[in-house]
Amino acid sequence: MRDVYVLTAAQALSASGMMTMTLLGGILGSQLAPSPGLATLPVSCVILGLALSTIPAALVMQRIGRRRAFIASALLASVAACVIAWAVVRQDFVLLCASALVLGSNLAFQLQHRFAAAECVRPGQVSTAISLVMVGTLIAAALGPQFALALKDTVPEHEYAGSFIGVAALCLATAVVLTAYREPAGRVAHAASGTTRPLAAIVRQRSYVTAVLAGVVSYAVMSFIMTATPISMHVHDHHSDKATAWVIQSHLIAMYAPSLFSGRLIARIGVPAGMTAGLVLMLACVLVSVSGRDLMHYWWGLVMLGVGWNLLFVAGTALLTTTYQPAERFRAQAVNEFSVFGTQAAASLLAGPAIHALGWRDMNLAALLPLAAMALALLVPLAQRSRNSRA
Repeated sequence: MRDVYVLTAAQALSASGMMTMTLLGGILGSQLAPSPGLATLPVSCVILGLALSTIPAALVMQRIGRRRAFIASALLASVAACVIAWAVVRQDFVLLCASALVLGSNLAFQLQHRFAAAECVRPGQVSTAISLVMVGTLIAAALGPQFALALKDTVPEHEYAGSFIGVAALCLATAVVLTAYREPAGRVAHAASGTTRPLAAIVRQRSYVTAVLAGVVSYAVMSFIMTATPISMHVHDHHSDKATAWVIQSHLIAMYAPSLFSGRLIARIGVPAGMTAGLVLMLACVLVSVSGRDLMHYWWGLVMLGVGWNLLFVAGTALLTTTYQPAERFRAQAVNEFSVFGTQAAASLLAGPAIHALGWRDMNLAALLPLAAMALALLVPLAQRSRNSRA
């Protein structure tokens, strides 16, 4: 378990940097963007960097190993964070977005920490190892925003530049910690034997479509609302940056804390019930958000959004694993990841124009459209089973 603890520490450090970008990206965008509709572009660039780097990251790790790939990515992220700080000093929106894209590519490697942890333990310890890495994300959600705000004024006359110098230090510390990670010796990824179906046959399965839709809807709605929250709270409604940080911090904790039990819960109540519970909570988020714009409206809405995201995404992932054979997993997972993170990037990009063109209330109402699609995907099989039972 030693290497699992190393990966957990690395996760806590690197994820803290990403939490800082989640909190400050929209605020900096509002200050530097040439038009209000582009305010969320820095956050969108982070997510786009993740989406574009998912498959290249896998190829790099396959070629040079996880340890070296993790360290190289953390060092590159440190450089990107320094460039973001320089962009803040220079008031350069284009440079901010370009460096955010590079910073986002680190997420593709960071998301692999949990798989690396699973490879370090016996089969019976896999769930424990993954949970420990998720604890690292919880630590980041709790401390990352506070860390960012504590350093925001450390560069005179350039608010928030110091926050990203701090992110650079965190990424550098991540690389140092990862030098202690010992990749399992002689580990070779073996492709499972057996026949494989055409990719089209895999993705046409109703259960596969439902699983991918759960990931797409959970990430798209979460990113759409979360990305716009700092702008709505801090820029439009003039809540303090500390209050805004508290809401985002609470949301991030609500996203990851349920991971310690949601897998067991979904195993007990079933995937459809887990998806339904997540969907209901995300709908509740919309209802709370449109009912008012006081601090606690934002807080309750974002907390329910976080828990709902977790249940819907974890249940969708569980369903996804039942839709392909071992030999088909790489292709099936690749389509899923591109769909999920590509849509997330689009949703975060649309959040900026939406919050300025529609306002907080109407953009939340717009989120009902993908949620309705998810509800339909869950109801159709139930209706068919009911019709078959009557027949």
